[in-house]
Amino acid sequence: MWHLGVPPLELVARTVIVYVAFVVALRVFGKREIGQFTLFDLALVLLAANALQPAITGPDSSIPGAVIIITTMFVLNLGVSWTRERVPFVRRLLESAPTVLARDGQWIAPAVEREGLDDTDLAAALREHGVERVEDVRLAVLEEDGSISVVPAGGPLIGRRRRPWRYRHPR
Repeated sequence: MWHLGVPPLELVARTVIVYVAFVVALRVFGKREIGQFTLFDLALVLLAANALQPAITGPDSSIPGAVIIITTMFVLNLGVSWTRERVPFVRRLLESAPTVLARDGQWIAPAVEREGLDDTDLAAALREHGVERVEDVRLAVLEEDGSISVVPAGGPLIGRRRRPWRYRHPR
């Protein structure tokens, strides 16, 4: 229980490799919020986690091994988060760009299909924003975080400023 069955550096290396593989798989998987997971999405993540556990631990089932693995995962997660906030290239690798799903009352079929959404998902998103039909939508966007933003046809369309604000620094 207290003796490592695998060298500590091997546990760290196994954890890093599996972490990276899992993040890549989640990135390829698509944009969904945790709250939007279907029962099948949740089952997939749980089964994947269970299947990956032996790849991380190998023959080690010691408490120090578990501490090494947990510490490695938290340090990796902290490092990825820190890097993502400071390096635009890493942010682009890890996060998806927003996808326009509907414009001026019509769904954009290729975008909807590419994101793996169905009529039920789309109808629910419209209802969340108080809209009954796609014809009443000016713009619907699948955001980076997996949420769907809807601008009703009668609602305001907020644009970005053409020039950024310029601040004067005191001298």
